[in-house]
Amino acid sequence: MAARLLACVGAAAFTSGCIGNPLAEAKIDPASPVAGEVAKLAHSNSDYPSFSEIPAKPTDLRPARMYGQAARDVDQARVQIEQATAPGTWTLNNTETFAAAARAAAGPDVAPASAADTEAFANTLRKRATPPPPPNR
Repeated sequence: MAARLLACVGAAAFTSGCIGNPLAEAKIDPASPVAGEVAKLAHSNSDYPSFSEIPAKPTDLRPARMYGQAARDVDQARVQIEQATAPGTWTLNNTETFAAAARAAAGPDVAPASAADTEAFANTLRKRATPPPPPNR
């Protein structure tokens, strides 16, 4: 009996440290950018909500079974899309006609530049890429 009483007193003393506000006794660094806010919150006597302040159940929500129906509708739409786009359900037909129409819309083919023009352009770029002379000191 005495051991039980001693255990209860020890447990009560052990858990009594949890009752206090740890921020109230904590040291706050005054150089911290949030020091003022921490001090204000630590020393304020806040009103905690009670069970009577829990709002009433909303009345403008759809019934729970309607959420399940909406989920089934989305799942059915997924299955339909997968079936419609599965491999082998469609083919590419008449691609040459499409490509010819795209080439015609793009305009005439441009002839490639001659090798001499390409080499002249490359030489111009090489000359421009030569580093400048060192500055006079």
